[in-house]
Amino acid sequence: MTQAGFQLVGEDAEDSRPGLAVTTEPGGVLVRWTASDGFASLAKDQPGASGDSMKVIVQAAVSGLLTQLGHTVTEPEDGGDLLVLAHE
Repeated sequence: MTQAGFQLVGEDAEDSRPGLAVTTEPGGVLVRWTASDGFASLAKDQPGASGDSMKVIVQAAVSGLLTQLGHTVTEPEDGGDLLVLAHE
């Protein structure tokens, strides 16, 4: 993930930092996206757009890219983030 340009953050990192965050999990890594305050404000001003719909779009793009690169990507049961499974 670091070779692809993702920044790894520790367990004690702020959950509200905007952008993509990657944390290690048993069996892989968890990728989550948080919109910046500025981006969230822009989305609110657009008809039919919301922070949730933008999160879905970003996650689909990240998931598609990682899958195309040969990674196995799933969505945890609680939803909202992407779990990239470790290659064995």
